[in-house]
Amino acid sequence: MKIVEKNMILDQAAMDRSLTRIAHEIIEKNKGVENLALIGVRTRGVPLAERLAEKIKMIENRDVLVGRLDITLYRDDLTTLADQPVLHGTEVDFDVSGKTIVLVDDVLYTGRTIRAALDAIIDLGRPLVIQLAVLIDRGHRELPIRADFVGKNVPTSKKELIVVKIKETDQDERVILAERF
Repeated sequence: MKIVEKNMILDQAAMDRSLTRIAHEIIEKNKGVENLALIGVRTRGVPLAERLAEKIKMIENRDVLVGRLDITLYRDDLTTLADQPVLHGTEVDFDVSGKTIVLVDDVLYTGRTIRAALDAIIDLGRPLVIQLAVLIDRGHRELPIRADFVGKNVPTSKKELIVVKIKETDQDERVILAERF
C-alpha cells in the first residue's frame, strides 16, 4: 500500500492558532480552570494536552493538571493489532473524581479510540464531567461521540488519511491529508 500526500491542512502556525483558540474555549466553557485537568491520549494527544496546559497557564496564570493515558488494553481491536501490544503506561498522578476532565487527542475519526479512553478514565475514578478536545475531526463516526473543542473539521473519504506530525514525536509540525493507493 502506498500513501501519497495530497495537501497540507495545517502548518505549524495554524496548529498553534488552533490550540490557542481551543485553550480559550476550554476556559470559557468551564468558566475558568477551577477543578480542571487535561488528559492526553498517547501518543500525539499527550504533547497536545501539554501545550494546551501551557496556553491555559499563559491566559489564566494558573497551572492545570496534565495526565497521559495509554488505551492499548481498552481497545476493541486489540487482537488485530499485534501478538504482544506495546504498552506505554498511563500516568495520571491525580484523582480524577469530581474533576472536569478534558480528554485530548489529535484526530477524531470513528470514535473507538475515545470510547476506549472513556473506559480507561472511568476506571481511574468518577469525574464530574469529561469533555473532548481534538485537533482534527474528520467525520465517519461509528459511535455516538462528538468533540466539545475542535481545531479544524476536515471532511474526508474513508480511503484518505489525516497525518498529524508533532515536533515532540515526529520532529516535524504539520497536519496533512494523504491518500492510500
